[in-house]
Amino acid sequence: QVQLVESGGGLVQAGGSLRLSCAASGRTFRNYGMGWFRQAPGKEREFVAAISWSGGNTYYADSVKGRFTISRDNAKNTVYLQMNSLKPEDTAVYYCAGDKLLRRPQLPIYSYEYTYWGQGTQVTVSS
Repeated sequence: QVQLVESGGGLVQAGGSLRLSCAASGRTFRNYGMGWFRQAPGKEREFVAAISWSGGNTYYADSVKGRFTISRDNAKNTVYLQMNSLKPEDTAVYYCAGDKLLRRPQLPIYSYEYTYWGQGTQVTVSS
């Protein structure tokens, strides 16, 4: 059974930083792309960032480009999201997700391309 467990959320002031982690288990982590999504109160879940199964390619939503960095450590079965220069509008529950397709050639950036989801971690940015 595949499990994704996020950690690292919390309360931070605007301009601050947080690093989210997502530990994966239950399948060969290095063969699957990973992504981060977020959902703010009253809003739909939105894409944040994705990383290819090899780690060689990444993609970001325009709203976080230049501030957030996604990375992965295949030896630790963990994907990270480093968030810098945080803004109040970054406040949301952040979810990591695992691609449903083995070694997908392109980056998975749509929620329907993911089959496994973590429970989410709250990030709150105060102004």
